[in-house]
Amino acid sequence: MGVRSSRLRQRVLEAVTDSSLRELDLEKLLEVLLRRVQELLSIDTATILLTDPSGQQLVAKATIGLEEEIFQGVRIPVGTGFAGRVAHGREPVRLEHVDRSTVVNPLLWERGLRSMVGVPMVAQGDLTGVLHVGSTAARRFTDEEVDLLQIVADRLATAAHAHRSRSARAAAAMLQDSLLPGRLPATDRWDMAARYVPGTDSGVGGDWYDVFHLPGDRIGLVIGDVVGNGLSAAIVMGRLRSALRAYALEFTDPAEVLGKLDRKASHFEDNTMATVAYAVIDTAARRMDLALAGHPPPVLAVPGRPAEFVDAPVGPPVGYDLAVTGRRSGSVDVPRGALVVLYTDGLVERREQDLDSGLEMLRLAVMPEPAETACIQVMAALVGDRPAPDDIALLAVRHSPLP
Repeated sequence: MGVRSSRLRQRVLEAVTDSSLRELDLEKLLEVLLRRVQELLSIDTATILLTDPSGQQLVAKATIGLEEEIFQGVRIPVGTGFAGRVAHGREPVRLEHVDRSTVVNPLLWERGLRSMVGVPMVAQGDLTGVLHVGSTAARRFTDEEVDLLQIVADRLATAAHAHRSRSARAAAAMLQDSLLPGRLPATDRWDMAARYVPGTDSGVGGDWYDVFHLPGDRIGLVIGDVVGNGLSAAIVMGRLRSALRAYALEFTDPAEVLGKLDRKASHFEDNTMATVAYAVIDTAARRMDLALAGHPPPVLAVPGRPAEFVDAPVGPPVGYDLAVTGRRSGSVDVPRGALVVLYTDGLVERREQDLDSGLEMLRLAVMPEPAETACIQVMAALVGDRPAPDDIALLAVRHSPLP
């Protein structure tokens, strides 16, 4: 390695390890590092494209010399064109001829670029984007220059990955908070309380509960769990929640509502699966009709007898068109003083115990008390002082006894 090459490597390492970079937000960091790359490699253009949420397209986010890419919202499909080839192969690509046969973005040859090199941005195994630089003079970028550019790309990838993770967690938490009922609906003689706790492993995920009034003195109760976690699961949860509410207004049978939800999820939500329990309480008849899509049954506690799991048919989860033979509902009386508890599996599943033990602990903890008292007792018995690894949603509804 020559003296000049050694000095250049040292300067690049100093540029990407500068402690002051830790104080910058992502947008400013991209700008600063692009300026340093331009100065160190003596190039005319430098551009960073980041993957979109789908991971299928690259979107121009920062540039020097190709500002039109940002202004025009340039998007490059992964696998197509110069940057798309870099992203797809996750390896550096050099170009010594820039025209419509080697790149898909006309801005590159219109700018007069003659030589380019692009390197992938990968962090923790995830593709986060592509960094490419260009020269208006004929030039062959050396192996040493490509290696140094990759060092910069690795630093950028780490920053972009961390920023995306933080942003996704914050967005998922905000979405979850906005969709969970801020206040359960006030209903004469029907007392309600609920809990939602994000898991320590999953962060915010796709668990949700919902309560709403329906025509004819009926109350809709929903609890569900979208497979997966993070922002993508929270987004799917929001869509399923809204769709279920709409179907609940159109159809009285819970099984039919879940059937419509299944059809919607299977058609529009690719690679999505969710368990859902949907119950409708007829307050005049004191009866609860419910349908279960892969979800554990509610617990019913009636005064004077042990709590028990509601005996209702359990169909497949929603998604993937699994319920080809249709769905069925069950029905159970909810007399005065009775308590119904719906929950997600994060409440009863633990690594150190089998599911049956968790379910039995839940059954023993449910007593025909006021709904808020019931939530306190259940969470104390099943969570206590141990953080749960998975999300927990809990919904308790009590038919108040006569004064």
